[in-house]
Amino acid sequence: MIASTRKGWPRNMRHARTRAALAAGLVALAASACAPGSSAPPAASSAQPSASAVRTDAAALGNVTLTIWDQEVRGGQNAQMKQLNAAFEAKYPNIKLKRVSRSFDDLNTTLRLALSSNEPPDVVQANNGRPQMGAFVKAGHLRPLDAYADAYGWKKRYPRSVLQYVSYSADGKVFGKGNLYGMPQVGEVVGILYNAAKLTKLGLQPPKTWEEFQTALAKAKAAGEVPMQLGNLDKWPGIHVFGTVQGRHVPADQITTLAFGRKGASWTTPENTKAAEQIVDWVDKGYFNKGFNGQGYDPAWQAFGKGEGVFLIGGTWLITDLEKSMGKNLGFILPPGTTQAAAPVATGGTGLPFAITAKSPNPDAAAAYIDFIANADAMKVLTTNGLLPIADTDQQSVKAGSQQDMFTAFGTVTKQDGLVPYLDYATPTFADTLGAAVQDLLAKKSTPQEFLATLEKDYQSFAESNE
Repeated sequence: MIASTRKGWPRNMRHARTRAALAAGLVALAASACAPGSSAPPAASSAQPSASAVRTDAAALGNVTLTIWDQEVRGGQNAQMKQLNAAFEAKYPNIKLKRVSRSFDDLNTTLRLALSSNEPPDVVQANNGRPQMGAFVKAGHLRPLDAYADAYGWKKRYPRSVLQYVSYSADGKVFGKGNLYGMPQVGEVVGILYNAAKLTKLGLQPPKTWEEFQTALAKAKAAGEVPMQLGNLDKWPGIHVFGTVQGRHVPADQITTLAFGRKGASWTTPENTKAAEQIVDWVDKGYFNKGFNGQGYDPAWQAFGKGEGVFLIGGTWLITDLEKSMGKNLGFILPPGTTQAAAPVATGGTGLPFAITAKSPNPDAAAAYIDFIANADAMKVLTTNGLLPIADTDQQSVKAGSQQDMFTAFGTVTKQDGLVPYLDYATPTFADTLGAAVQDLLAKKSTPQEFLATLEKDYQSFAESNE
């Protein structure tokens, strides 16, 4: 359940594939456990060294071979990995990297078995969500990285709103708090994409407050424009729209508690009710394109790119493709607050983090590698390869326009700890529950109260049992 900066691969579309892959992995795991001659792997140690015991001088670690599993296989992803790996080996000739790159689906299918084997990879990319990272932490397959974070200064380098995505309790139950189990390279955030030419024609500037955004939607409708493009056939895009509205009404800490499936919050609050009512109001006022619940995600953003729609709520992963068709007419902003001075709140996350396996015989070398591919120089490499770095976004040189908008937005929301988790992180079944519920709400098949009651049932059932 991980967000993705992968171009053309929106994050929530991955859920169905992730579940299928995980199911296949579990079947394979069961089969291998029953196979003749199979033996249980030796117990892995998850004890953490102290920061003072960590060896950060990678050149002094002797001859080491690190096996790295990643899914950075496309375009700029693969290019940056090749570039950084070559630079790492040049700096540390005593450490050889054995890279195994797989597609996202293949990695999900094979990783569980690999981690439970006697000789797992040293470093792996693991999906942040409960079915993967949470399960791996619970099984003792991943090494906690707090001592390395202290030694390398990761906790100072990364904002709390980023570190929460790679944090679990030692038993894997609590998501968003506890030990660190991975470090990401890239980030993403959901915001509001706009057509600058259409705004100018309407006599408007990019909205700086939520009220200005409502005004812009109304003016666009009155002028015969499609105020907001949406394709919700696959159900998950509507989650991003609801999450954006929710962030204007519900405090960020409550959203975080709900999204991480922790006790202490509720969906059936007046604030969440206002959010649900507002999105229904948008439907009633005709702010979405006709037939939005029957339109696919790709046709929706492609239509926006061709000039159909003034706004589109979507993630930073769309910017590169939309720039090709819109050029300088494409703009991107964080969802504005009730006032210009309001702290930013936006849904977002990280790319798949890199983790160290508990059985790796070379954890110090593995940590040195992770630090190298996520340091300040690495962020520059990511930028030149068309990716959004998780840190130092304000220090990168990017062309003016939507690319600069994207970097500014992500840097702003992370530095002010306004990044809130994707809502479907909440429970193992919440992606399906929320997606279907939002679609029904938008179709007016359920009331805001019924919509929230559905979410509350799934959330509370999991939160109460996950003690």
